[in-house]
Amino acid sequence: MTTSRLNKVIGALDAGQHVFATFSAADPTSAVELTTTAYDAVVFEMEHKPWDINALRDSFQYLLSRRQIFGADSLAPAVTPMVRIPANGAEKAQWHAKQALDLGAFGIIWPHISTVEEARNAVAACRYPRLPDAPRYEPAGLRGDGPHAATRYWGISNIEYYARADVWPLAPDGEILVGLMIEDQLGIENLPDILDQVPGIGLILVGEGDMSQELGFPRQYEHPRVLECKRRILDICGARGIAVGHPHVTADNVKQVLDDGYRFLMSAPVRTYPGLDRARELTGRN
Repeated sequence: MTTSRLNKVIGALDAGQHVFATFSAADPTSAVELTTTAYDAVVFEMEHKPWDINALRDSFQYLLSRRQIFGADSLAPAVTPMVRIPANGAEKAQWHAKQALDLGAFGIIWPHISTVEEARNAVAACRYPRLPDAPRYEPAGLRGDGPHAATRYWGISNIEYYARADVWPLAPDGEILVGLMIEDQLGIENLPDILDQVPGIGLILVGEGDMSQELGFPRQYEHPRVLECKRRILDICGARGIAVGHPHVTADNVKQVLDDGYRFLMSAPVRTYPGLDRARELTGRN
């Protein structure tokens, strides 16, 4: 096996490609189902779901397929696991990021980032400390050292993990993706400064749900005011070469989402029951 790029999301973004992802509860059953899908990544949802570190650990393990590993020339998981942590950006939440990364997460999604300080904390929490004269020192790392579960999950030694467990694109070979959710007017206003002053941000995810709440049009994602805000985020990020994610991609809107310039597309996994549906049809119980 090779150990080239382990994080499929970073690999695709670095190559200028689109990424296909989904949210999922930290649940082993859901993780098993995801192993047979064509998603590039799953973001385990722990902002609006309980912070259950044991369920998260089990979900990571059940996301792996022995058949896929056997047949691949890579240690990279077929579906890259990431985690959306519970706390808003202003709450710092360094320990949430640390625990998820120590289990082997390849990325952290930070909700409600509105200021440069919050963005800097988000990146710093995903980096190990180093001396001020070290290359790429800023944002100065805050992550504690305890990656033993992560190295086993990644399939590499501790020493190699330390070399690769940095944030991309600040570290070109880094395997950890820091994604920030921009969900309010303050975040939009500060976004140019966030991207210009904080290196190591790999993705901006539009939080159109909370954004629409603040604007007074809850979940009206196509309202002109909401669309205007999303367009501003796309333009700011596009001018700086930062990928933008859309959290509610459907078959009906995907063409528009692509035309708008989103590169991280999140769609809900839809379970179908063709046998049940056909049986109900034949028995008149539709």
